[in-house]
Parts: sequence; C-alpha cells; structure tokens
Amino acid sequence: MVKLSFFGAAQEVTGSCFLIEDDKTKVLIDCGLFQSPRFSNTKNREPFPFDPKGIDALFITHAHVDHTGRIPKLIKEGFKGKIYSTYPTRDLAQLMLKDSVGVLAKEAEREKEEILYVEADVDKAMALWEGKNYHDTVSVGDMSFTLYDAGHVLGSAMIMAEVDSKKILFTGDLGNPTNPLLLGISKVPSPDYLITESTYGDREHEGVAEKKLKLERVIEQSVVQGGVLMIPAFSIERTQELLWEISDMLRNKQIPNMQIFLDSPLAIHATEIYQKYYSYLNRAYVDKESFSFFKLPMVHFSLTTEDSIAINSAPLPKIIIAGSGMSTGGRILHHERRYLSDPKSTILFIGYQAPGSLGRRIADGAVSVKIFGEDVPIRCNKEVIYGYSSHPDEVSLFEFINSHVDSLKKVFTIHGEPKASLAMVQKIRDYLGIDAEAPKYGESVIL
Repeated sequence: MVKLSFFGAAQEVTGSCFLIEDDKTKVLIDCGLFQSPRFSNTKNREPFPFDPKGIDALFITHAHVDHTGRIPKLIKEGFKGKIYSTYPTRDLAQLMLKDSVGVLAKEAEREKEEILYVEADVDKAMALWEGKNYHDTVSVGDMSFTLYDAGHVLGSAMIMAEVDSKKILFTGDLGNPTNPLLLGISKVPSPDYLITESTYGDREHEGVAEKKLKLERVIEQSVVQGGVLMIPAFSIERTQELLWEISDMLRNKQIPNMQIFLDSPLAIHATEIYQKYYSYLNRAYVDKESFSFFKLPMVHFSLTTEDSIAINSAPLPKIIIAGSGMSTGGRILHHERRYLSDPKSTILFIGYQAPGSLGRRIADGAVSVKIFGEDVPIRCNKEVIYGYSSHPDEVSLFEFINSHVDSLKKVFTIHGEPKASLAMVQKIRDYLGIDAEAPKYGESVIL
C-alpha cells in the first residue's frame, strides 16, 4: 500500500508539503510556509495534520521559503529524522530561514502573536540536514529517493520516489527553459505517477528574444521619463538573472548607462552562494574566467541600512532591484512608498504575485495601497514581463508532461491557483487521455 497525502500547495501556490507512506515508513516532500497576504499566513500556526515524531525523513526540492519555511516548526514539534537536498539548496535554505526569523519576529510583534520559531530552531534543522548531488539515491526504509535537476533555481531538484515498484515523481517547482543561467530540467526515468507544479498552467510566457526586448524597452522608457525603475524581485534566481541580463545590455550598449542598485542583503548573500556553486550553472552562457556577479558594470550592492538610504540621493534615472518579490516585506516597500505616486517612475513585475499580496493588488490596478500605515496613491507606470518567471509556462509544462505520456497512470497538478491547476488538468485529459486531478488540501490517494 502506497498512500500520498497533500498537505499544502493544493489548489494554491504556497505551503508545499506532501506525505508519502507505506506500511512501515513515512516521508515528507517539502515543508513550506503558507504565504500571502502575510509573509506567514495564519494557517502556519495550525498543528500539522500528521505527527512530526512519526516522520522518518524529509526531502526538500529547493530553498524558497514556501518549500522550507515550516521546517523549524516541524522540529519544534518532534521531528528527528534526516533532511536531504542538494548542497546549494542546503546553503540557500540556511540563509533564507535565518532571514525569515527576523521577518517573522517583526510580523509577530505587529500582529501581537508568538513568533513561529527562532534562530536556534533553524540551527537544529541544519544539524539534521545532509547535502546530496544530483542523481544520488537515498534509501529510507523500503523506499528510495533520487534527485534530478529541476532547473528552477540554483540546486533545485525533482525527487523520484520508488515505493512498492511504483515510480512517483515530485517536480517541486520546475524551471523556465528560457533562463540562461541554469542548465534546465534534466531528463528523468519515466514515472508512473507525476505530482507536478502548475503555477502558469493557463498562460504562456514571452520568448527569450521578446522578454529581453521588453526589458530593454521598459528601461529605455524609464530613462526617457527620468524616473526610478523599481523591480520587486525574489532573492534567488530572478535577481541573479536580471543582474546578468541588464549588465549584458550595458556591456553591449543596448541601454544608456544608469546606476543599478541591488538593495537586498538576502539577495547579495544568495548571490555569493551562486558564485560558490559555479559548477551548477550553464557554463555555455557564462565563461569561468570573467564570471562574477560582483564585477558587473554600474551595479551597486546595498548591504547596510545606510547604503539603502543613500540610494535616495543617487541621480535619476536609476534601477532599484529589491525584495520581496511580491512586496510582502523587505526594502522594496520603502522604495514603493517613495515612488509609487511618481508618474515618472515605473514598477516592473517579473514574477508570480499571489492573491492578496501587495504586489498583486498593485498589478491588478489598485488606486492606492497602504504601506507602513500610510496611504500611497499609485500614479507610476506598471509593467509586467512573465518571461522572467522561474516557472515554466503552459506550453513548456505540457511538453514536460507529454514527454512521459507512455508511462503515466495519473497526474496530480499542484502549486497553482485553481484556475491554473484545473486548466492543466483539463488539457492533460483532453490531449493526452491520462487521468489527472488537482487535489485539495488534506486529500489522500492510494497509488
């Protein structure tokens, strides 16, 4: 008997957490925070729908907090097993979780709640955490788990579980094939069951040339208007790809010289980890001799609060890249409070904006928003480029599923709003003739 339960990211994007079990062994895939509209949704405070003491091991697909953010809570509540991921994911997750402690503390103080966990809980998690290479296989009881490159962010992995002669592939978050920095989604043995992300299961991204051209035009427009280009960006992947692409445009004189500020300590430290794990990147795109995120032209790294404040006095036009990617916290809020009301300035969204998040409200046309208790009118220009998402679009996702059509018995779509997940379910049924469903939170199936 193989039982699979969906305890997060089921007809929603965040809170990744899946339990696979046989008669003897229980293993979790991911243990992430539910997010939006807050950094930590109140759902995170609810007890786990399983006994953490009874979990034998935890596998992590990648470092984003919606896949890792409840690990310290899991340990506080009794988990004592091993945690496995790739080496870059372990390093990035430690960085992300320690950063989250500060954000959680501020949020808990504001909401008059007890903090979800503290730094000591993160340290306990890291003591249980083992790094692995791609294609390594780990045995837990009678189950085995193999890691394959998911191409989503540095170190991201698909996890193939083999249980009772069944192959079950958890994609985690898959990558966007147009990302030039990563090696892309690796080939995997064909699974019997597929648990796949579906964030953009109902829409297409721009192509490589189109997304770069759109970015170039947005930057040129900002120069002409003489304002600030604000880019809320996630610290892992989106930021590094943007830095590389904008710097490439500067080197090739495709855009005028202008100062670029990376205003995020988390993103700066994450970029250091990208440097450390150069071998995981696409060496056809970046050459090792000159490869350095820290020697890019016109890029300033704003590590301290003083550095961040100094950006205000830098001459216009300028580009500010800052977290968080959905404007749910971080230094981007200070820049949005300052420039959202400026008709000469522009805010550029390059990633998924969850329902209820500040970024989503701005993108959906809010007339004003409240930031730090202040009503801020929105008069700036708004632009969206989906091609810089680190997720595949509908076409790429369907191609990935179709590549395993001969073996698949059933597909479960996860990590998507209902509209996106259900659209992909229908497409799989209609075009591939394979059973598919978008499970809901708490549902279990026998495979």
